[in-house]
Amino acid sequence: MNLPMKSIAVLAALASLTLCGCNTTKPEPASTNQKAALTGQLPFNPLAWKVVTSSINHSNSTMSTLYGNDTAIAYVRSTTGSAYPAGSVLALVTWAQRDDPHWFGAKIPASPQSVEFVSFPTQSGQQPTYEVYRGSPLARVEPIASDEAARRLDYISTQRAAVMP
Repeated sequence: MNLPMKSIAVLAALASLTLCGCNTTKPEPASTNQKAALTGQLPFNPLAWKVVTSSINHSNSTMSTLYGNDTAIAYVRSTTGSAYPAGSVLALVTWAQRDDPHWFGAKIPASPQSVEFVSFPTQSGQQPTYEVYRGSPLARVEPIASDEAARRLDYISTQRAAVMP
């Protein structure tokens, strides 16, 4: 079969363009957000726990995630109350926000601003305790005014669990 020279040239050009259009380099993988890592001497690692709920404060440009240990998670998944059982621990981690370099218009955590812990004692008759860690690396803040501690303890322990499918 004899193809005219013009047809051969067109086919050769199409084949060249097809091969040149292929990109053999792989896209850069999304990296771990090291800026959001929790550093310092924390009594627990809340990032290893499960999420209770999350929130965004647009006026402060911060985002927060409330985590709970296994005891706290079992409680929030079974009731809407705020009388956590003994041994429950909640941690509210707050980060500054930054633009996501991989997704236009999205925000991701930047540096941690604070980590607040509410612990429910294992012995009856004891009150829940509140601790806050701030700075870089995160360090325990002392002293905390008792009215501020009571206000934050109430705020954290009354957060409702996010409904997940």
